Amino acid sequence: MISTRGRYALRVMVDLAQNDSGAFIPLKDIAARQDISKKYLEIIMKDLVSGGLLQGISGKGGGYRLCRKPEDYSLLEILSLTEGDLSPVACLADGGFSCERRDTCPTLPLWREYNGLIRDFFASKRLCDLIKNQTDS
Repeated sequence: MISTRGRYALRVMVDLAQNDSGAFIPLKDIAARQDISKKYLEIIMKDLVSGGLLQGISGKGGGYRLCRKPEDYSLLEILSLTEGDLSPVACLADGGFSCERRDTCPTLPLWREYNGLIRDFFASKRLCDLIKNQTDS
């Protein structure tokens, strides 16, 4: 399941793309438009900046802006940064999980296929798709 952290990150990225004038956008403006706690957004923004998805500066005239064009961001990239591994089961997640049944598990092929569908779906969607979908509504 995608948490509020991942969902809010997508909303913030859409907000920044829709309001892009080249200038940095203050966090308070994003928080107000998205009706998300500024305190919670600070945590998400820090991750997006350190992950190289956003530029951020503090002080007067500070705020956030996209590093790239909306078509250059995949949703998988954004969600992987904010959610971590999106694998549906622990035995497929990145990390040191070791399952003694891995070589004989009859359900593992199912989980691998499902994991591929999830990754392929989010990898095929771009930030600009969410903007387009919103304007089509």
